[in-house]
Amino acid sequence: MVTILLFPGQGVQKVGMAKDLAERFPQALETLQRIDAALEMPLSELMWNGPEPELTLTHNAQPAILAHSTAVLSVALERLGTVVGAAGHSLGEYSAWVASGALDAAAAARLVRRRGELMYQAGQARPGAMAAVLGLGTADVENACAQASIDSDATVVAANLNAPDQTVISGDPAAVHRASELCRSAGAKRVVQLHVSGAFHSPLMQPAVAGLRAALTEARFGQPAFPVIANATAEFVASAPEAVASLAAQLTAPVRWVESMLRLAERHPGARWLELGPGSALTGLLKRIVPDARCTALGTAEQLEAWMLA
Repeated sequence: MVTILLFPGQGVQKVGMAKDLAERFPQALETLQRIDAALEMPLSELMWNGPEPELTLTHNAQPAILAHSTAVLSVALERLGTVVGAAGHSLGEYSAWVASGALDAAAAARLVRRRGELMYQAGQARPGAMAAVLGLGTADVENACAQASIDSDATVVAANLNAPDQTVISGDPAAVHRASELCRSAGAKRVVQLHVSGAFHSPLMQPAVAGLRAALTEARFGQPAFPVIANATAEFVASAPEAVASLAAQLTAPVRWVESMLRLAERHPGARWLELGPGSALTGLLKRIVPDARCTALGTAEQLEAWMLA
């Protein structure tokens, strides 16, 4: 069975996450415990018991989602068949590298915690905003961002190209507000302000790049067993140096999710898709991008047990 793996990004965290996995599967508990030890903090306790405001902080949410995804991976690993590629949405790209065998889960958790710290600091230094634009084509959203950034010190860009009619914009609050109004005028069905600590995947994250590149350079990336498609380029990456470069570039580049899904589907028609981690957001997006794709979300003990018995 040819398989493509997908890993979710920030925003899917919630109190109680992965607790059922730890209670049901020893390998999931062992993965979570290794990540706790690597971070020198009881992350799993925060995941299971909250409080939610602390879990939602960028430097906690990112390793928590990676921990959940890699816990699922540890359970599903022997039943994945032939994995031919993987993709992760934003921080999920780190989970994808763990799945490829190029990066250890504990090392990846340390990296995404550092990533979250750097992103949070950049957001504190220059506060930003993000908004999800629904029901408007990507080109129209990009045009609105360009207009909103003209003759101004404030900037806004299309940051997450999630689906043909769903784009997240990111930048300075004033520019995000202007672009939001322009998108509404252009026919957007809804524009939803997101609760974030910074303008992710925009030029406002540039101060975080040097620190992240240093952390990535120190990490030990091995040769992946299969390629991972990079958010920043929607190109297949199959070596450690390319992985470091693409993950550093990812902070300020848009997440090219639509292109990534189309490229994977074109290269591997008829593949089985699996989303590993909390929620099923990527499964929903995939159905809108590649309607005939067969994707199963595996994030809970119940879902895993049903999938393993199927």
